[in-house]
Amino acid sequence: MEFDKNEQGLYEFIELLFFAYRDFTAGPDDELKAFGFGRAHHRVLHFVARNPGLMVAELLDILRVSKQSLNRVLKQLIAEEFVYQEQGEGDRRRRHLFLTAKGQKLADRLGEIQMQQIASSLSDFGPEAYQNICNGLLSLIADDDQAEVLARFGDARRRDVETDDE
Repeated sequence: MEFDKNEQGLYEFIELLFFAYRDFTAGPDDELKAFGFGRAHHRVLHFVARNPGLMVAELLDILRVSKQSLNRVLKQLIAEEFVYQEQGEGDRRRRHLFLTAKGQKLADRLGEIQMQQIASSLSDFGPEAYQNICNGLLSLIADDDQAEVLARFGDARRRDVETDDE
C-alpha cells in the first residue's frame, strides 16, 4: 500500500488506524470479559504494571479521563484484588498504585497477547521500518506530550528518536 497525501489517502490512513486499534484490542477485550472488565481496566492494569507505585494523579494525567471515571474502574480493580493502593509517606493524600499477584498475572496475559500480535506484525519489517513506525506514532502525539511519553521508555529509546531527528 502506497501513501497518498490527498484527502482520500488521509481518510484511508484514519480507517487503518481504527481497524488496527479494533483488532489490537480484540484479544485483550475477550480476556477482560471473563472478569467483567473493559478497556479502561486494561489501560489501568497496563500503566500500573509498567509503573509500580504510580500515583493516581499521574494516572489521571496519562489516561486523560475524569476522576469519576478512573475512580469507578479503580474501585472495581481494588475490590476484586487486582490492584492495591498505599498512601504516600510524606503526603498521606497521595495514593500510590500497585498490582497484586492476581493483577500482575492478568496484566502479563494481556501484554503477552498484544506483544505476540505486534511481533507477528513487525516480523516482515526491518529495524528501519520499525523505527519509522515508532516515529510516525510518536508524531501523532501532541508536541507538548512527546518528551513525557519518550521519558517513559528510558534513555535508549530517547536517543534512537533524537538520532533520527538530527
